[in-house]
Amino acid sequence: MSVEAALATKRLVRIEVNGVVHEREIEVRRSLGDFLREDLDLTGTHFGCEHGVCGACTVQVDGQAVRSCIMLAVQADNRCVKTIEGMANPDGSLHPIQQAFWDHKGQQCGFCTGGMVLATEDFLRRNPSPTREEVREAMSGNICRCTGYQFIVDSILAAAEALRSALEGASGADVREEDHAGR
Repeated sequence: MSVEAALATKRLVRIEVNGVVHEREIEVRRSLGDFLREDLDLTGTHFGCEHGVCGACTVQVDGQAVRSCIMLAVQADNRCVKTIEGMANPDGSLHPIQQAFWDHKGQQCGFCTGGMVLATEDFLRRNPSPTREEVREAMSGNICRCTGYQFIVDSILAAAEALRSALEGASGADVREEDHAGR
């Protein structure tokens, strides 16, 4: 790397956010969260502690939950980012995780909910049939000051069930289609 490149304060990045590619020249020290909120106006990503402790700023980068307050935007160059604004279904209906949080009162003030939902999606992808204790452990890095966590745990367990049911329904439909295709 040249001295000029090492001393550069700005860099051109290409980041896909919620399916839309954005190319911007940004300060190399700009956090991913600031980039999302201030440059792209995606204000569903909230800042609580700005030290990576509370989880309010959780987004997904290449499908993995990360704290956007401590990740630099340049680290997301040529990667895919998902924010809470990208969770809804293409028709605008709520994602099953969002619906479960709504149905089971897993949100109160809503400040932590976006980060909770994105962390939940990552967790359930890795553990589709969690126990109550596994949910509590997995979500221990996401702080909520309103709910006491009972409703959040209930929401996540309901979301896991809904996602499993949807998957079973989809695989059953695939089998039925294959049966008909072979006739």
